[in-house]
Amino acid sequence: MGKKTKAIKVTDQGKPWEKRKNSYQYEAIRKANKTILIVCEGQTEEWYFSKFPVISLLVRCVNLQGQSKMNLVQATQEIVKNEDFTFDEVWCVFDMDVQNSDKDFANFDNSIDRAKSLGYNVAYSNDCFELWLLLHYKDIQSTQNREYYYEQLGKYFKMNYVKEGKRLDFCKRLYTLLQEDNNSSELQAIARAEKLHLRQKDLPYHQQKPVTLVYQLVQLLKEYKRV
Repeated sequence: MGKKTKAIKVTDQGKPWEKRKNSYQYEAIRKANKTILIVCEGQTEEWYFSKFPVISLLVRCVNLQGQSKMNLVQATQEIVKNEDFTFDEVWCVFDMDVQNSDKDFANFDNSIDRAKSLGYNVAYSNDCFELWLLLHYKDIQSTQNREYYYEQLGKYFKMNYVKEGKRLDFCKRLYTLLQEDNNSSELQAIARAEKLHLRQKDLPYHQQKPVTLVYQLVQLLKEYKRV
């Protein structure tokens, strides 16, 4: 990984990607065989990916909640540009907006195209990230709205997902919960998500529904999973 030094713009000070790193983090970077950047739009995704027990892989997750899809991609460019080292892979993780207007469709499609043109991977979901979670428990073939996913996850997690599913304490233990639940299967989730994607991959992105490419990022993380 080539070392490079860049000045921090005054306007970037205090942003998520400009948090000071300690010596331990730099030592981890030095020892890692591969580094990846994951930029997402919510703390559910941020904590889920952060909890993967990987070895010889440095995973940096940045939560840019509240950004539009295109702004998230642009912010990812800034993170890459201002980092002290070169990431081997960059991933943008975001969902389709719930309004589903023509403007939303265009923003979703254009953001994916823009990210890909920059060489980034995109783990997009339509309708939402919760589809990926539910695929751990059951197969989904037909189009559903996110309220359906919330209701189903509430039954499996034995909670009111709408009220509690976005709370920080739950997000922090989500990965472990899925791994320890005997009714949950990460391998089945990957197989189900891949099947959905392959069936619709030739359609415009916003017409692929239900779909989640989170499985591709999870497959990468599993390659470095600590046994």
